[in-house]
Amino acid sequence: MSEDETGKIRPNAQNPLATVSLAASGKVELVTEEIFNLPSPHMTPERMLDLSLRIRRAEAAGFDGAVVTHGTDTLEETAIFLDLTISSQLPVVVTGAMRSSNEVGSDGIYNFRQAVAVASAPDSLGKGVVVVMNDEIHSARYVTKTHTTNVATFRTPTFGPIGIVSDGHVNYVQTINPQEHLPIDRVLPGVFLVKAYAGMGPELLQALDRPQTKGIVIEALGAGNMPPQTLGALQSLIDHGIPLVLVSRCFNGIAEPVYDYEGGGVNLAQMGIIYCRGLTGPKARIKLLVGLSAGLTGRQLKKYLNS
Repeated sequence: MSEDETGKIRPNAQNPLATVSLAASGKVELVTEEIFNLPSPHMTPERMLDLSLRIRRAEAAGFDGAVVTHGTDTLEETAIFLDLTISSQLPVVVTGAMRSSNEVGSDGIYNFRQAVAVASAPDSLGKGVVVVMNDEIHSARYVTKTHTTNVATFRTPTFGPIGIVSDGHVNYVQTINPQEHLPIDRVLPGVFLVKAYAGMGPELLQALDRPQTKGIVIEALGAGNMPPQTLGALQSLIDHGIPLVLVSRCFNGIAEPVYDYEGGGVNLAQMGIIYCRGLTGPKARIKLLVGLSAGLTGRQLKKYLNS
């Protein structure tokens, strides 16, 4: 992106990073390819799949790692999609920029160089997909955008970054067990995300109670609770075989069935709602989408979402 003469930000005709010199990044042979050039709100699961398939072909061809430059609005969703569908043995780094390429203090080139350093580091083998921004290395599973404009927007609530890049050195300070990857070749439509709120009624859930709905993720209240007025609609969805996955709408913490009252987590778990611990709503939706696209159902799907 670049600012125009009025200060509005528009996509560039070409990615300015495609011609960046990597002299400061060591001896790295970089092959660049523009798969699409679009604002990140235009990203879709179908395009995420195209990207995943391209990286899988690169791995089969003997490439040692991959760097994906991405707009920041949906970066975390693409990152977890790749993490769920690509072998954890290939270092894959997703990076972006919070400032336009012609803006004072632009962070795009800097983040790109750091991302290349991480992708080419021997210690990155087996780490799965990571997000590199602002000298920090974050697991694709948990990182999220926390500020609309700040260059330090990408954070990992509860767990923190898994590493840092300092003076050209890649340093991992903790590890996260790789997720099971499902090398899907299609994505199912009809997986939705709903956010709970005080006084929520059944209307939104009833609107999704239709044959085209394949699954629903709910950002529930607190540790994982729902207003009692929604219980009938939730039960109807379950009776119709639609998987319901629950996370917390809270910024920190993990959703767990601990409260035992009408609409509490214990009640919801007994109904058959699946708790997906530690993920945000958008990430849980991607994981549910990948699991359903791989044909997982019943206990297999529940085990996958709990892993």
